Amino acid sequence: MREFCIGKNDAGQRLDRFLGKAIPLLPASLAQKYIRLKRIKCNGLRASRDQKLREGDVLQCYINDEFFEAPSEENVYLTIAAPKLRIVYEDENIMLLDKPVGQVVHADEGEKVNTLVNHMLAYLYQKREWNPRKENAFTPALCNRIDRNTGGIVIAAKNAEALRILNDKIRDREISKFYLCITLGRINPSKGRIECFLRKDEQSNIVRVYHRPIPEGRSAVTLYNTLKTNGELSLLEVELLTGRTHQIRASFADLGHPLLGDGKYGNGAANRKYGETHQALYSYRLRFDFPTGSGILEYLRGKEFMVNEVPFQKKYFG
Repeated sequence: MREFCIGKNDAGQRLDRFLGKAIPLLPASLAQKYIRLKRIKCNGLRASRDQKLREGDVLQCYINDEFFEAPSEENVYLTIAAPKLRIVYEDENIMLLDKPVGQVVHADEGEKVNTLVNHMLAYLYQKREWNPRKENAFTPALCNRIDRNTGGIVIAAKNAEALRILNDKIRDREISKFYLCITLGRINPSKGRIECFLRKDEQSNIVRVYHRPIPEGRSAVTLYNTLKTNGELSLLEVELLTGRTHQIRASFADLGHPLLGDGKYGNGAANRKYGETHQALYSYRLRFDFPTGSGILEYLRGKEFMVNEVPFQKKYFG
Protein backbone atom coordinates (compact mmCIF):
# COMPACT_ATOMS: atom_id res chain seq x y z
CA MET A 1 0.00 0.00 0.00
CA ARG A 2 1.21 3.51 -0.86
CA GLU A 3 -0.12 6.80 0.49
CA PHE A 4 -0.21 10.25 -1.06
CA CYS A 5 -0.76 13.33 1.08
CA ILE A 6 -2.41 15.99 -1.07
CA GLY A 7 -0.56 19.30 -1.01
CA LYS A 8 -1.57 22.75 -2.23
CA ASN A 9 -0.44 22.12 -5.80
CA ASP A 10 -2.47 18.91 -6.05
CA ALA A 11 -5.66 20.28 -4.51
CA GLY A 12 -8.64 20.91 -6.75
CA GLN A 13 -7.91 18.06 -9.15
CA ARG A 14 -10.22 15.16 -9.87
CA LEU A 15 -9.07 11.93 -8.27
CA ASP A 16 -8.71 10.06 -11.56
CA ARG A 17 -6.66 12.86 -13.14
CA PHE A 18 -4.38 13.03 -10.13
CA LEU A 19 -3.78 9.28 -10.33
CA GLY A 20 -2.84 9.61 -14.00
CA LYS A 21 -0.05 12.03 -13.05
CA ALA A 22 1.06 10.53 -9.74
CA ILE A 23 1.07 6.90 -10.96
CA PRO A 24 1.76 7.20 -14.71
CA LEU A 25 2.33 3.46 -15.13
CA LEU A 26 -1.19 2.65 -13.94
CA PRO A 27 -3.56 2.38 -16.95
CA ALA A 28 -6.60 4.62 -16.68
CA SER A 29 -9.00 1.68 -17.10
CA LEU A 30 -7.33 -0.19 -14.26
CA ALA A 31 -7.38 2.90 -12.05
CA GLN A 32 -11.15 3.14 -12.57
CA LYS A 33 -11.51 -0.53 -11.65
CA TYR A 34 -9.43 -0.11 -8.48
CA ILE A 35 -11.56 2.87 -7.44
CA ARG A 36 -14.74 0.77 -7.86
CA LEU A 37 -13.18 -2.08 -5.87
CA LYS A 38 -12.24 0.35 -3.04
CA ARG A 39 -8.54 -0.38 -3.53
CA ILE A 40 -8.08 3.40 -3.73
CA LYS A 41 -9.51 5.30 -0.77
CA CYS A 42 -9.51 8.91 0.36
CA ASN A 43 -9.03 9.48 4.10
CA GLY A 44 -9.88 5.83 4.66
CA LEU A 45 -13.26 6.11 2.93
CA ARG A 46 -14.57 4.97 -0.42
CA ALA A 47 -13.59 7.38 -3.19
CA SER A 48 -15.14 8.30 -6.52
CA ARG A 49 -13.23 8.99 -9.69
CA ASP A 50 -14.60 12.53 -10.15
CA GLN A 51 -14.31 13.78 -6.58
CA LYS A 52 -12.17 16.89 -6.10
CA LEU A 53 -9.15 16.45 -3.87
CA ARG A 54 -8.53 18.88 -1.02
CA GLU A 55 -5.31 19.95 0.62
CA GLY A 56 -4.57 17.58 3.49
CA ASP A 57 -6.45 14.61 2.01
CA VAL A 58 -4.64 11.28 2.26
CA LEU A 59 -5.04 8.74 -0.53
CA GLN A 60 -4.49 5.07 0.29
CA CYS A 61 -3.61 3.07 -2.82
CA TYR A 62 -3.70 -0.72 -2.48
CA ILE A 63 -1.90 -1.30 -5.77
CA ASN A 64 0.86 -3.68 -6.86
CA ASP A 65 4.38 -2.32 -6.44
CA GLU A 66 5.30 -2.51 -10.13
CA PHE A 67 2.97 0.40 -10.87
CA PHE A 68 5.08 2.64 -8.62
CA GLU A 69 8.37 2.10 -10.39
CA ALA A 70 9.94 5.26 -11.78
CA PRO A 71 9.12 6.07 -15.42
CA SER A 72 11.97 5.26 -17.79
CA GLU A 73 12.47 8.85 -18.97
CA GLU A 74 15.46 10.40 -17.22
CA ASN A 75 15.05 13.55 -15.15
CA VAL A 76 17.63 15.41 -17.20
CA TYR A 77 17.34 18.68 -15.27
CA LEU A 78 19.33 16.96 -12.50
CA THR A 79 22.36 16.88 -14.82
CA ILE A 80 22.45 20.70 -15.12
CA ALA A 81 24.92 21.83 -12.46
CA ALA A 82 24.74 25.56 -13.18
CA PRO A 83 21.38 26.64 -14.63
CA LYS A 84 21.57 29.57 -17.03
CA LEU A 85 18.52 31.80 -16.98
CA ARG A 86 17.94 35.45 -17.84
CA ILE A 87 15.25 36.35 -15.34
CA VAL A 88 13.14 39.39 -16.18
CA TYR A 89 10.89 38.98 -13.13
CA GLU A 90 10.32 36.42 -10.39
CA ASP A 91 8.05 36.03 -7.37
CA GLU A 92 6.58 33.14 -5.39
CA ASN A 93 4.13 32.26 -8.18
CA ILE A 94 5.66 33.04 -11.56
CA MET A 95 8.86 33.71 -13.50
CA LEU A 96 9.36 35.70 -16.68
CA LEU A 97 12.36 34.33 -18.58
CA ASP A 98 14.21 36.00 -21.44
CA LYS A 99 14.90 33.08 -23.79
CA PRO A 100 18.00 33.63 -25.93
CA VAL A 101 17.94 33.09 -29.68
CA GLY A 102 19.03 29.54 -30.51
CA GLN A 103 17.66 27.82 -27.40
CA VAL A 104 14.67 25.49 -27.61
CA VAL A 105 11.86 25.79 -25.09
CA HIS A 106 11.16 22.06 -24.81
CA ALA A 107 13.15 19.02 -25.88
CA ASP A 108 13.17 18.09 -29.55
CA GLU A 109 15.10 15.65 -31.72
CA GLY A 110 18.14 17.89 -31.72
CA GLU A 111 18.32 18.85 -28.02
CA LYS A 112 17.23 16.92 -24.93
CA VAL A 113 19.07 18.61 -22.05
CA ASN A 114 19.82 22.31 -22.55
CA THR A 115 16.24 23.43 -22.98
CA LEU A 116 14.69 26.44 -21.29
CA VAL A 117 12.30 24.27 -19.26
CA ASN A 118 15.12 22.03 -17.99
CA HIS A 119 17.20 25.01 -16.89
CA MET A 120 14.14 26.42 -15.12
CA LEU A 121 13.48 23.12 -13.31
CA ALA A 122 17.14 22.81 -12.31
CA TYR A 123 17.08 26.38 -10.97
CA LEU A 124 13.96 25.82 -8.86
CA TYR A 125 15.18 22.43 -7.65
CA GLN A 126 18.54 23.82 -6.56
CA LYS A 127 16.84 26.76 -4.81
CA ARG A 128 14.67 24.18 -2.98
CA GLU A 129 11.53 25.87 -4.20
CA TRP A 130 10.41 22.69 -5.93
CA ASN A 131 10.90 19.09 -4.81
CA PRO A 132 9.32 16.47 -7.12
CA ARG A 133 9.27 13.92 -4.30
CA LYS A 134 6.87 16.10 -2.33
CA GLU A 135 4.69 17.21 -5.23
CA ASN A 136 3.31 13.86 -6.40
CA ALA A 137 1.94 15.17 -9.69
CA PHE A 138 2.82 18.86 -10.20
CA THR A 139 5.82 20.11 -12.16
CA PRO A 140 6.53 23.82 -12.76
CA ALA A 141 5.72 24.59 -16.38
CA LEU A 142 6.15 27.11 -19.17
CA CYS A 143 2.92 28.75 -20.31
CA ASN A 144 3.88 29.89 -23.80
CA ARG A 145 6.30 28.89 -26.51
CA ILE A 146 8.78 30.79 -28.67
CA ASP A 147 10.54 29.37 -31.74
CA ARG A 148 14.19 28.34 -31.39
CA ASN A 149 15.43 31.25 -33.52
CA THR A 150 13.22 33.86 -31.87
CA GLY A 151 14.18 35.35 -28.51
CA GLY A 152 12.15 36.90 -25.73
CA ILE A 153 9.83 36.53 -22.77
CA VAL A 154 8.49 33.12 -21.78
CA ILE A 155 6.09 32.88 -18.82
CA ALA A 156 6.65 30.15 -16.22
CA ALA A 157 4.30 29.03 -13.43
CA LYS A 158 5.77 27.81 -10.15
CA ASN A 159 2.58 26.27 -8.75
CA ALA A 160 -0.59 24.64 -10.01
CA GLU A 161 -2.92 27.56 -9.24
CA ALA A 162 -0.70 30.04 -11.08
CA LEU A 163 -0.48 27.66 -14.04
CA ARG A 164 -4.26 27.34 -14.22
CA ILE A 165 -4.79 31.10 -14.10
CA LEU A 166 -2.08 31.90 -16.65
CA ASN A 167 -3.36 29.28 -19.09
CA ASP A 168 -6.84 30.79 -18.79
CA LYS A 169 -5.55 34.34 -19.27
CA ILE A 170 -3.52 33.39 -22.35
CA ARG A 171 -6.51 31.56 -23.83
CA ASP A 172 -8.79 34.54 -23.14
CA ARG A 173 -6.20 37.00 -24.52
CA GLU A 174 -5.84 38.88 -21.26
CA ILE A 175 -2.05 39.02 -21.56
CA SER A 176 -0.70 41.38 -24.23
CA LYS A 177 2.53 40.39 -26.01
CA PHE A 178 4.62 42.87 -27.96
CA TYR A 179 7.45 42.05 -30.36
CA LEU A 180 10.23 44.05 -31.97
CA CYS A 181 11.22 43.07 -35.48
CA ILE A 182 13.22 44.43 -38.39
CA THR A 183 11.63 44.26 -41.83
CA LEU A 184 13.03 44.99 -45.26
CA GLY A 185 11.78 48.25 -46.75
CA ARG A 186 9.46 50.99 -45.52
CA ILE A 187 5.91 49.78 -44.86
CA ASN A 188 3.04 51.96 -46.07
CA PRO A 189 1.06 52.84 -44.06
CA SER A 190 3.60 53.04 -41.25
CA LYS A 191 1.03 51.93 -38.69
CA GLY A 192 -1.76 49.45 -39.27
CA ARG A 193 -3.59 46.18 -38.81
CA ILE A 194 -3.03 42.99 -40.78
CA GLU A 195 -5.93 40.53 -41.04
CA CYS A 196 -5.53 37.29 -42.93
CA PHE A 197 -5.93 33.51 -42.72
CA LEU A 198 -3.02 31.15 -42.12
CA ARG A 199 -2.74 27.48 -42.92
CA LYS A 200 0.30 25.43 -41.97
CA ASP A 201 1.74 22.76 -44.24
CA GLU A 202 2.84 20.14 -41.71
CA GLN A 203 5.27 18.42 -44.09
CA SER A 204 7.22 21.55 -45.02
CA ASN A 205 6.53 23.43 -41.76
CA ILE A 206 5.66 26.49 -43.83
CA VAL A 207 2.64 28.70 -43.19
CA ARG A 208 0.64 29.92 -46.20
CA VAL A 209 -1.20 33.24 -46.12
CA TYR A 210 -4.71 33.66 -47.55
CA HIS A 211 -6.98 36.69 -47.76
CA ARG A 212 -10.24 34.80 -47.59
CA PRO A 213 -11.52 31.99 -45.36
CA ILE A 214 -10.26 28.55 -46.43
CA PRO A 215 -10.64 25.01 -45.03
CA GLU A 216 -8.32 24.51 -42.05
CA GLY A 217 -7.26 28.15 -42.26
CA ARG A 218 -7.04 30.09 -39.00
CA SER A 219 -7.72 33.80 -38.73
CA ALA A 220 -4.74 35.95 -37.76
CA VAL A 221 -4.75 39.57 -36.60
CA THR A 222 -1.57 41.59 -36.17
CA LEU A 223 -1.08 45.24 -35.17
CA TYR A 224 2.14 47.04 -36.11
CA ASN A 225 3.76 50.43 -35.69
CA THR A 226 6.94 51.57 -37.41
CA LEU A 227 9.31 53.00 -34.79
CA LYS A 228 12.33 53.85 -36.96
CA THR A 229 13.56 53.49 -40.53
CA ASN A 230 17.24 53.25 -41.41
CA GLY A 231 17.92 52.95 -45.12
CA GLU A 232 16.23 49.79 -46.35
CA LEU A 233 15.48 48.50 -42.84
CA SER A 234 12.52 49.34 -40.59
CA LEU A 235 12.15 48.69 -36.87
CA LEU A 236 8.59 47.75 -35.93
CA GLU A 237 6.69 47.09 -32.74
CA VAL A 238 4.15 44.32 -33.33
CA GLU A 239 1.27 43.21 -31.13
CA LEU A 240 -0.33 39.82 -31.66
CA LEU A 241 -4.09 39.72 -31.22
CA THR A 242 -3.98 36.05 -32.19
CA GLY A 243 -1.13 33.64 -31.61
CA ARG A 244 -0.64 31.56 -34.76
CA THR A 245 2.44 29.65 -35.83
CA HIS A 246 4.87 31.94 -37.72
CA GLN A 247 2.19 34.64 -37.73
CA ILE A 248 4.51 37.65 -37.79
CA ARG A 249 7.03 36.15 -40.20
CA ALA A 250 4.47 34.94 -42.73
CA SER A 251 2.26 38.04 -42.54
CA PHE A 252 5.03 40.54 -43.24
CA ALA A 253 6.55 38.37 -45.96
CA ASP A 254 3.13 38.34 -47.62
CA LEU A 255 3.14 42.16 -47.53
CA GLY A 256 6.46 42.18 -49.38
CA HIS A 257 8.42 43.19 -46.26
CA PRO A 258 9.97 40.00 -44.86
CA LEU A 259 11.91 39.96 -41.63
CA LEU A 260 15.65 40.47 -41.81
CA GLY A 261 17.49 37.16 -41.34
CA ASP A 262 14.44 34.98 -41.92
CA GLY A 263 15.66 31.89 -43.77
CA LYS A 264 12.18 30.46 -44.34
CA TYR A 265 10.12 33.47 -45.46
CA GLY A 266 12.81 36.08 -46.07
CA ASN A 267 15.11 37.46 -48.74
CA GLY A 268 18.27 35.39 -49.07
CA ALA A 269 20.30 38.12 -50.78
CA ALA A 270 19.48 40.68 -48.08
CA ASN A 271 20.21 38.18 -45.31
CA ARG A 272 23.62 37.44 -46.80
CA LYS A 273 24.33 41.16 -47.26
CA TYR A 274 23.80 41.83 -43.56
CA GLY A 275 25.22 38.49 -42.41
CA GLU A 276 22.05 37.53 -40.52
CA THR A 277 21.12 33.87 -40.06
CA HIS A 278 18.26 34.25 -37.55
CA GLN A 279 15.08 36.25 -37.99
CA ALA A 280 15.16 39.67 -36.33
CA LEU A 281 12.20 39.01 -34.07
CA TYR A 282 12.03 39.37 -30.29
CA SER A 283 9.20 39.12 -27.76
CA TYR A 284 10.43 42.09 -25.78
CA ARG A 285 7.45 43.38 -23.77
CA LEU A 286 4.52 41.84 -21.92
CA ARG A 287 1.54 43.34 -20.09
CA PHE A 288 -0.90 41.63 -17.72
CA ASP A 289 -4.19 43.24 -18.68
CA PHE A 290 -6.50 41.01 -16.57
CA PRO A 291 -9.93 42.62 -17.15
CA THR A 292 -11.45 39.70 -15.24
CA GLY A 293 -10.63 38.15 -11.87
CA SER A 294 -7.17 36.66 -11.51
CA GLY A 295 -7.11 34.99 -8.08
CA ILE A 296 -3.67 34.74 -6.50
CA LEU A 297 -2.18 36.68 -9.44
CA GLU A 298 -4.38 39.76 -8.93
CA TYR A 299 -1.29 41.77 -7.90
CA LEU A 300 -0.03 41.49 -11.50
CA ARG A 301 -3.02 43.33 -12.97
CA GLY A 302 -1.84 46.22 -15.16
CA LYS A 303 1.85 45.47 -14.68
CA GLU A 304 4.21 45.52 -17.64
CA PHE A 305 7.63 43.95 -18.06
CA MET A 306 10.37 44.38 -20.65
CA VAL A 307 13.67 42.68 -21.48
CA ASN A 308 16.88 44.58 -20.81
CA GLU A 309 18.13 44.56 -24.39
CA VAL A 310 17.19 43.40 -27.87
CA PRO A 311 20.49 42.68 -29.67
CA PHE A 312 19.43 43.51 -33.23
CA GLN A 313 17.77 46.78 -32.13
CA LYS A 314 21.05 48.03 -30.68
CA LYS A 315 23.04 46.80 -33.68
CA TYR A 316 21.00 48.51 -36.38
CA PHE A 317 19.20 51.37 -34.62
CA GLY A 318 21.47 52.27 -31.70
